[in-house]
Amino acid sequence: MVLVLLLLAVQVLFDLYARSAVSAAALDAARIVAGSDASGTPASQNQAEGDARRELGAYGQRASFEWSVDSDDVRLAVRVRSPSVLPAVLAAPLGLDEVDRQVIVRRERVR
Repeated sequence: MVLVLLLLAVQVLFDLYARSAVSAAALDAARIVAGSDASGTPASQNQAEGDARRELGAYGQRASFEWSVDSDDVRLAVRVRSPSVLPAVLAAPLGLDEVDRQVIVRRERVR
């Protein structure tokens, strides 16, 4: 029982760090696209996505990025399956098996 609690504590700490890192990388990527001169183009999205993947390191190679750009906002959803020290039976119901982050950034315009 003590071992399971120790594994749970380690998994929660890892999950908190992973969520924070993914959130920061997603926000940076969305900000780059929202503020670029070529705002919303596939080229700016690919550049920002590449930067986010490099920022996340090996963890970023497993990430999926879903972009949505309209006239006012840039929306980015990033999903990453997390490695787990817990058995899947325990990690999945607690939501510790996947990091799912969504950010919305307003597009910048010169007035």
